[in-house]
Amino acid sequence: MRKEVIIGLLLAILVAVLLAPFASSLPDGLERVAEDLGFIDAQKAPTINVALMEDYVMPGVANIQVATSLAGLFGVIITFVASYWVGKLISGKIKS
Repeated sequence: MRKEVIIGLLLAILVAVLLAPFASSLPDGLERVAEDLGFIDAQKAPTINVALMEDYVMPGVANIQVATSLAGLFGVIITFVASYWVGKLISGKIKS
């Protein structure tokens, strides 16, 4: 793996772990509009709603800052592994 990729991964992990606890707890734009217009809880059809880290918090961790940092760490790792694998697959360096 190239040195630049490793440095980028380490920087992303550092940012996710150190800055994630300072993220706003306010709803994002779409969620805010749904709340303001009163359809946040409305569903037309049943859906499968499975969230591994709902609201960007690691389940089972009591300290909210640590739980948020861990969620950020795992998010970076999962995103990196998926992106790396897709890149290798597209470049033809691995067989599907």
